[in-house]
Amino acid sequence: MERFGQFLNVVDVEATCWDGPPPPGQASEIIEIGLCVVDVESRTRVAKHRFLVRPVRSVVSAFCTELTGLTQAEVESGVEFREACALLEQEHRSRSRAWASWGDYDRKQFERQCSAGRVSYPFSSRHTNAKQAFTDCFGLQRRLGMSAALDHAGLALEGRHHSGADDAWNIAALILEIMSREGWRTGAF
Repeated sequence: MERFGQFLNVVDVEATCWDGPPPPGQASEIIEIGLCVVDVESRTRVAKHRFLVRPVRSVVSAFCTELTGLTQAEVESGVEFREACALLEQEHRSRSRAWASWGDYDRKQFERQCSAGRVSYPFSSRHTNAKQAFTDCFGLQRRLGMSAALDHAGLALEGRHHSGADDAWNIAALILEIMSREGWRTGAF
């Protein structure tokens, strides 16, 4: 049985993007949600998940495919954004668990997309900006990107950078490093 605070959801999203501004009539939308579940008590990564999300207001550009590895055909097989949010709630208890992301982009992208689509926000208010926590824990003067933070901590990048599931897994490794240094505090936005 899960105890309150035992698990932390680490989330990383990939969204439609372009080499420059979006084409007329298009807006950045989540196309992949990566999630890694961390058992805070045992300090281990216990699960890795990936949801592909079908965009409705944009298409995957060649630039986006090069960056994320995702194609339009691939994301067309995904679920609607509303269903992805429901899956986060049902399968990963996203409304009751604390969660983290690298920076605030992921949280803000969910807020924008939920607002635009009139979808209920799927997360609790207990969000921690892991990038800021890493900066504070290591006493850095500036915030590092995830890949640079892994290098700084002496950790290897596992999988493909800009894959939501792989990035969530790597961010969770950074969070575990912060925890090992007693620098982790679950926050709220």
